[in-house]
Amino acid sequence: MATQPKTAAATVPDAQADLTGMSARQCATMADIRREIDRMDRVLVRAIAERVTYIERAAEIKTDRARVRDTARIEDVIEKVKAACAREGLKPEIAEPVWRAMMERCIAHEFALFDALVAAGKK
Repeated sequence: MATQPKTAAATVPDAQADLTGMSARQCATMADIRREIDRMDRVLVRAIAERVTYIERAAEIKTDRARVRDTARIEDVIEKVKAACAREGLKPEIAEPVWRAMMERCIAHEFALFDALVAAGKK
């Protein structure tokens, strides 16, 4: 009897299953560590995907291309991230460059969407 190949959906747990897992201290093997890192990566991807939906909506709502990059808002977000780092015990030296890179990619995405809406005559 031939085995059916696994699809991505069959091998990736659902979002609810990803919300709970082992703590780092509970992990006894590298297999445990890798499984939990993979779980956290799925959680992060889902969170970033949701964040991008708001970026996409912002591109629809904004009427002025010059408002896509908002330096004051970028710095406000960074300050909030640093405050969250202090609460969660995450070094800001890890989080800040990650957030800055993510925001830059999101801004580039928003510019592209804004321009596409203009080109399509929807702005």
